[in-house]
Amino acid sequence: MEVMSQTKPLARAMRRTGIALAAIVLVALAVWFWRAGSSAAKPGGTDAVRVISAATAQTDVSVRLTANGTVSALQTVDVRPQISATIKAVHIREGQFVRKGDRMFTLDARTEDANLGKAEAQVVKDRADLMNNERNLERLRELFKQEYISRAEFETAQNQVDISRGQLAVDLASLEASRVTRSFSEITAPISGRTGAVAVYPGSLVQPNGAALASITQIDPINVSFTLPERELADLQRAFAKGEVPVSAKPDLPGQPALQGRLVFIDNSVDAASGTIRLKAEFPNSGHRLWPGMFVTVSLSPSTLTGALTVPVQAVQTGPENKFVYVVGSDLKAESRPVTVRLVQDGFAVIEGVAPGTRVVVEGAQNLRPGSVVSEDSEQSTEDRQSINGAKLDSAGKQ
Repeated sequence: MEVMSQTKPLARAMRRTGIALAAIVLVALAVWFWRAGSSAAKPGGTDAVRVISAATAQTDVSVRLTANGTVSALQTVDVRPQISATIKAVHIREGQFVRKGDRMFTLDARTEDANLGKAEAQVVKDRADLMNNERNLERLRELFKQEYISRAEFETAQNQVDISRGQLAVDLASLEASRVTRSFSEITAPISGRTGAVAVYPGSLVQPNGAALASITQIDPINVSFTLPERELADLQRAFAKGEVPVSAKPDLPGQPALQGRLVFIDNSVDAASGTIRLKAEFPNSGHRLWPGMFVTVSLSPSTLTGALTVPVQAVQTGPENKFVYVVGSDLKAESRPVTVRLVQDGFAVIEGVAPGTRVVVEGAQNLRPGSVVSEDSEQSTEDRQSINGAKLDSAGKQ
């Protein structure tokens, strides 16, 4: 009886071991069949990497340079008095737009009026004296011819005429100076633009060396100042010498389109500290969308790359030594090809190192190694990708 009781636990343990071994065998078979089925489903029964490729295209690409710019007024003038006087009237409002020649301030001109009247009276007196001396000279000339007077008396009369003419010229100049001084009592706008704060009121005493009465800022047209790296200087100079260089400015405001202007200034020296060249562009600003001190994004295209080879920028990979692309050969194997990137713009890269029409991997390159077998993604046909890629390249070349 004791032997029978010991045999039963041993049998149960053996059955459990057999069941565990059978389960392990079944799992191993399932894994083998799953891998076999996956391998059979792949093209040629190999581990092909699914990628999306695109053909390189050759086209003309306009090089667009972008920089941050600051809007600046074409000119700003501080309006100051040229004589010491009190303000009689203020004809403008703060922030008003004025045209050149518009009256802005009137000064108390009673002193200038008196001086002007005095100068005019002096000129009248000088003319009367001159006429009298000229008549006296004519009488003495006849007497001198008849030898009734000496030459000395005649020359003295001639000298008096010359002195009178000189005095008249001096007093005419003084009269003109008085008129100019009188005109200073009417202060007009020297340029067209927008006025700033008005710092004086009727009755205020103003002086030439005192504070400005107001300022005028010309904002139509208006300038945008910006800088570009010195390596762009040669292209900028060539384009500037050929003719007008279009420039666009985009304000940092939602829904605001870019404004179109032209390059008007290239500085005569490069900033040695930053290695940049300072430039200015002029923009029409009748709508007053640009304001002095505003920040804008400036872009211009001084040059064009003719026959440039372009690929989507995501096709360019960065290696430890250089940049490269994966080229798809006729045998559907990926090959690493080093390239030189000349420009990255609008999602495309201008490269050198591959031939036009070469197919390069755009998506899925992270899973590739040189010699990897690839398969095109079935979600998008090759013809569709070629037409889309060609349209994008054409649009990039026209920008």
